[in-house]
Amino acid sequence: MTRIAIIGNAGGGKSTVARKLHDLLGLPLHPIDQMQWRPGWQPAPKHEFADAHAKLLAEPRWIIDGWGDFEMIEERFRRANTIVLIDYPLWRHYWWAMKRQFRCLFRPRGDGPPGCPMLPMTWPLLKMIWTIDRQAMPRLRALVEAQRDREKIFHIRTLAELRAFYDEARHHAAAEIAS
Repeated sequence: MTRIAIIGNAGGGKSTVARKLHDLLGLPLHPIDQMQWRPGWQPAPKHEFADAHAKLLAEPRWIIDGWGDFEMIEERFRRANTIVLIDYPLWRHYWWAMKRQFRCLFRPRGDGPPGCPMLPMTWPLLKMIWTIDRQAMPRLRALVEAQRDREKIFHIRTLAELRAFYDEARHHAAAEIAS
């Protein structure tokens, strides 16, 4: 677990998982949202985003949390030695996304892109969750499954699977310390 790609639908806790792994394993954490968005939810120029992404992939140790386009995801998966697919039922993504949006009423999201307030994005977020679930997730699941022979894959669909994943990460961290 030295190059970890975390992906899944919005509101599923990808950033929370990434932060926890960062704390457990001490790996550098790189949220894709911070690379692909400029203040006011303006997209970063494609070449800048692609260059920054390529530089990250060349590093020996990382956690990369988020999407980008499918070509970038495929490249990330080729370079990762651990892939974490967060794939809860649709209702959980909606529930957790709305909880996060509500919390943003009182304090800004610390891990979001700078200058990108969350509340104005609530309706687009809800539509995006639906679209990702219906259109992107089948393709993403197939892409993850295609990596099964060569990579360590964690397909997290339940809270019990998430707890088991954290247990394995803690075990890995303890083994690294002991060696």
